[in-house]
Amino acid sequence: MSIEEKIDQAKGAEKEGVGKLTGDKKIEKEGAAEKAAAKVKEVAEDVKDAIEGTIDGVKNIINKDKK
Repeated sequence: MSIEEKIDQAKGAEKEGVGKLTGDKKIEKEGAAEKAAAKVKEVAEDVKDAIEGTIDGVKNIINKDKK
């Protein structure tokens, strides 16, 4: 989990909130989209890390069996 994505999510949420408060639907939608994009990126990084961990685990099992 990257701190950058958390910051981007917070920025998006803030922008979305400002849009809601001011009645500016364009800003509200932009903020929501930015928040969602940052969340997708965060989830993608988590999936990548999980896959890499699985690959490392399989390599360890294979190497253990070779010994």
